[in-house]
Amino acid sequence: MSTRARDLLTAGYGELRHEPLGRRLRARWNGTTVVDTTRGVLLWEPRRILPVYAVPAADVRADLRPGGPALPVPDDVGVRMPALSELRLLPGVPFAVHTAEGRPLDVELDGTVLHQAAYQLDDPQLAGYVAVEFGAFDWLEEDEPVAVHPKDPFHRIEVLAGSRPVRVELDGHVLAESAHPTLLFETLLPVRYYLPVADVRVELVPSATRTGCPYKGEAVYFSPVVDGRERADLAWSYPDPLPESSRVRDLVCFYTERLDVVLDGERQDRPVTPWS
Repeated sequence: MSTRARDLLTAGYGELRHEPLGRRLRARWNGTTVVDTTRGVLLWEPRRILPVYAVPAADVRADLRPGGPALPVPDDVGVRMPALSELRLLPGVPFAVHTAEGRPLDVELDGTVLHQAAYQLDDPQLAGYVAVEFGAFDWLEEDEPVAVHPKDPFHRIEVLAGSRPVRVELDGHVLAESAHPTLLFETLLPVRYYLPVADVRVELVPSATRTGCPYKGEAVYFSPVVDGRERADLAWSYPDPLPESSRVRDLVCFYTERLDVVLDGERQDRPVTPWS
């Protein structure tokens, strides 16, 4: 019996997983190189959605010392999703929350202690390795900076031009309508419809919200004015996207989890995601 590929990808969320990186990896702190290795791996602790880097302890140019007990897993950090049968730890859960057996480590360098910025795992296949907090350092893969979090080799972005008409509605109000959408497909996420600004029918009030994505870049947000009221952060745009997503530059996208989309005359179901 055939198995849906999505189910294979998500079946391992409850397990400790790793994947050799196959490239030079460096971490810097205040200009000082703390990690320099060609033996790094990507590491997913059980239920973690995003990977972190794990490196041989021998390639860490700092003192690693016991860091006290790991933080408990909070009760409210998971979301149950129909396509994913188990609780998932979403982006934003602190690195110091661990779901694999091991010991937190403090990283001490230049007289400064970075508390629980590393984690020594008990898994025999990762003997001698420590996971390292991404946000505590500046990272390079080869000579390219890595932003937001490590990229997942099993995660990809594809941007396609479309001609199927798209209409975006909220509470019966048309927010945008376009015959020239740009469709962004991202692994395990709903398709996103990026529309020309000229096809947006409501006022978009700029928001102070910013988010980062290692595949697309930094997004700026807008609050559409619907029936005289601002609806906070329902739309976003990438004014300076990364090269792989350059085709969505300055286009506007709406959270389809929170409003209605009519595609080619057919009303779509609202997807269920962490942003619902």
